Amino acid sequence: MAAENVVLDRIDSEILAILRDDGRIPYQTLGDRVHLSANAAAERVRRLVRLGVIRTFTVDIDHSRLGRDLEAVIEVRTTDQDRFRRGALTCPEVTWLAYITGRADFQVHVACEGTPGLNALLQRFTREFGVTETQTTVVLERAR
Repeated sequence: MAAENVVLDRIDSEILAILRDDGRIPYQTLGDRVHLSANAAAERVRRLVRLGVIRTFTVDIDHSRLGRDLEAVIEVRTTDQDRFRRGALTCPEVTWLAYITGRADFQVHVACEGTPGLNALLQRFTREFGVTETQTTVVLERAR
């Protein structure tokens, strides 16, 4: 059974947009930006968490500061989807993975140490995780 859709008002939508850019914003500042008190803003956030609209608060990592200056999106075909999923999620280069429809089985976003790191990861996917085919697209620039 599908989850019931949550209806958001304008303030909830503004809060989500602000939190998407800065998940650590103080409630006082958040409240000021949406014209609520800090307590009212905090209660709105707690409600969005309780309703499952906000699943988690995360960190946006600048992978280039860690030496991983090449980002790519890899479409993967595999003989064993469970094996690939389990294996790929152990790779520190993998930032997210999606099981998709279409010609590929998965779409994987990676941050690697240049083309040698990307090549090594692609070889590992094939050698260890049952990948039969990949289509790699290098990210030139990300828009936010």
